[in-house]
Amino acid sequence: MSQNKYLHIYNYLKEKISSKEFKPGEKLPSENYLTQTFNVSRNTVRRAISMLASDGIVTSVHGKGVFIMEAQPLNFMVGGLQGFKEASTSNDVEYSTSIPVFEDLIADESISKFSKFLLGTNLLKIYRIRNINGENVILDINYFNESVVSGLTVDIAKDSVYAYIEKELGLKISGAQKLISIEPATKDDKKYLDLKDNKLVAVVKNFVYLDDGTLFEYTESRHRPDRFTFSTFARRNY
Repeated sequence: MSQNKYLHIYNYLKEKISSKEFKPGEKLPSENYLTQTFNVSRNTVRRAISMLASDGIVTSVHGKGVFIMEAQPLNFMVGGLQGFKEASTSNDVEYSTSIPVFEDLIADESISKFSKFLLGTNLLKIYRIRNINGENVILDINYFNESVVSGLTVDIAKDSVYAYIEKELGLKISGAQKLISIEPATKDDKKYLDLKDNKLVAVVKNFVYLDDGTLFEYTESRHRPDRFTFSTFARRNY
């Protein structure tokens, strides 16, 4: 087992939950079982379970144990950094991506102002339409710094850009600043999304950084508001 024993337990439980071996609504194995199985302390087990709770995967019921959360229609963790493919897989929905815009451009004053990229930065602009269970419900407007994220293709953009960055380019994604707002639907929203009667969209603006502090991505993720829940987990410090 690796030095970080709690991570080993966390990954073990998360895999069992993702594969549906441990099903929503079921109780996790007891602390006694996990401590004996992995030969660790109760604190180590509790740390692993705390991480699952922070991810919104499990919840503790006083006097009864720890239970796996029921799946939501589609739930994005605001406090984490999760790609669309990861979120869709964890929520067990049918999904696909289409790309109507894939173009090079240079950051002018207007783009630099909202994206925080320096003037003159070579960027790749991508529109990704996210289809969930037969409906177009997310429009991701991505800007990637081409000097950092080189070699992006349409096929990669349809699959997982983050997987490409981490596994193929060998870069480490550190974190993101997220700004969330409710805004009137734009012409692009109306063109690309199945808005139905919705006149507003939920917008998550992401400024995403590598571990050396380099800004490599600015994205506006524009969601049909009736289909999505954004969640986070807060812990009180004593």
